[in-house]
Amino acid sequence: MRVSQRLGTIVAGRDDGWGVLYSARALRASGIRVVDLTVGEHDTPTDPAILDVMDQAARAGATRYAAVPGIDALRDAVAERVQAQSGVATARENVLIVPGGQAGLFAAHLCALDAGDVGLIVDPYYATYPGTLRAAGGHVRTVTARAVDGFQLRGDDVVSAAEAAPQARSLLVNSPNNPTGAVYTRRTLEGIADACRETDLWLVSDEVYDGQVWDGAHVSPRALPGMAERTLVVGSMSKSYAMTGSRLGWVVGPSAAIAAMADLATHTTYGVPGFIQEAARWALTEGDTLADRVAAPFRRRRRLVVAAFAGHPFLRVAPMQGGMYAFVDIRATGMSGSAFAEVLLAEARIAVMPGESFGQAGAGHIRIAMTAEDDAFGAALSAVVAVAERLAIGASETGAAELGR
Repeated sequence: MRVSQRLGTIVAGRDDGWGVLYSARALRASGIRVVDLTVGEHDTPTDPAILDVMDQAARAGATRYAAVPGIDALRDAVAERVQAQSGVATARENVLIVPGGQAGLFAAHLCALDAGDVGLIVDPYYATYPGTLRAAGGHVRTVTARAVDGFQLRGDDVVSAAEAAPQARSLLVNSPNNPTGAVYTRRTLEGIADACRETDLWLVSDEVYDGQVWDGAHVSPRALPGMAERTLVVGSMSKSYAMTGSRLGWVVGPSAAIAAMADLATHTTYGVPGFIQEAARWALTEGDTLADRVAAPFRRRRRLVVAAFAGHPFLRVAPMQGGMYAFVDIRATGMSGSAFAEVLLAEARIAVMPGESFGQAGAGHIRIAMTAEDDAFGAALSAVVAVAERLAIGASETGAAELGR
């Protein structure tokens, strides 16, 4: 029996971009120590106070079916948080609770796209974005964010991409951005909003890193004039509260769209466990204390990256304005991001993500997750520098030898 075309083509060419991660895990399974800086997984666990609430809720009976759109108290807490951040009136009818941000991205695109429609994504992009759109029945087109612009997206490029694809119905943006670390400025977002209104696009705004801004300020495009009715915001407890395995996220948008996505949830996930929702509600009502504690190590390690690579002739770091990652240009070594990551794993037992995993605009880069404790992370950065210098010198000597022939 054949697998459906929709599922069989989620991963284009059967390469999901996580090859180095799989190799690193195989080495670790064989007993070899590897410093894993691939996945955005915190090196600290979920706060024990959150787990205590989760346990108490489960023991009190929150193990039965929960309301599919989310329990009212959690939807209210998310609405209050979003309204406080954005200034846009938000009620529980504007909030759908989903099992993680990834499920939110999928639901948002099933809401925005009919089968065969085109969804635009920004290159570089998070590795799951293309497959998410294909799973939702859409065709993927990219809009390039340029390194020369600090990976700020140009609104004119969105218009050009939409006009070149008449069936374009949505644009997916992510700020703070994974993998580049860019935080979109208000000017950038105003350009994006203008483009969406001009070309009649849904805007799907992935804001899962909104609690990790190091330079600038987070602005949700939903807050811009005329955008609340065409924006679907995806948020999550995963990154801000170190609750990656709890799978708790949300989509915020127009009430009609939320109701339609609730129908989808009824026929797919059937909601999120109540005891996890209770823990998330408690964490959100605690204010920013817990989120600030989770963010602190990444703020600190960002300074380690800046110090390690400052003025380096072979390594250039994209502006690290937010998030958990350093996006590093290694092209001066003469290597692709994939080749560099493989050498780094083989020689130094350090695993990073190749920039090519995130699209064509990421070629010649690596993404370093700031997810090891400080001493190990600092040592890993030193190893990256050492490998880059060796490769760059080798490439220079090879080039000189070629010229001498």
